Amino acid sequence: MHIAACTFHQAPEILEIFNDAILHSTALYDYQLRTMANMETWFEAKQNGNFPVIGAFADDGQLAGFVSYGSFRERPAYKYSVEHSVYVRHDRRGQGLGRRLLDEIIAAATAQDYHMLIGGIDSANEASVRLHRRAGFSQCGRIKQAGFKFGRWLDLDFYQRILPTPAAPQDG
Repeated sequence: MHIAACTFHQAPEILEIFNDAILHSTALYDYQLRTMANMETWFEAKQNGNFPVIGAFADDGQLAGFVSYGSFRERPAYKYSVEHSVYVRHDRRGQGLGRRLLDEIIAAATAQDYHMLIGGIDSANEASVRLHRRAGFSQCGRIKQAGFKFGRWLDLDFYQRILPTPAAPQDG
């Protein structure tokens, strides 16, 4: 397994991972499958925001998982906070890839002088909660019944990790 930046070339594999999560999990609170048009917009937003998309690639070149972040909120005072997501292919889970990818995105956020990584996690997603806690994240809030999927209400938990950057934060 090797770690490298993803490009639009990986869009079909990322799309497959997203759509599997939509169909079979509460990792995404979406109902509709994403399309290649969605992926074009997604990659464009990542590029315009200078937000990394980092992948874990198997020896055969297959994308096994990916991680990225984007703006947490659009107001200027949130400029040092980003919200991240980690996805691992259904057949590659439990192999430590989530942790490797999460470590990569922590390093990327630190290098880009962000101060906080935030993850929104379905409260019943024990594997993701465990992954984040082991990586130094702490729960900082819960929104009860934030979503409705698969015939039930879903609670959304927020986890944060405060980074030692930037050295000299500035207003404005």
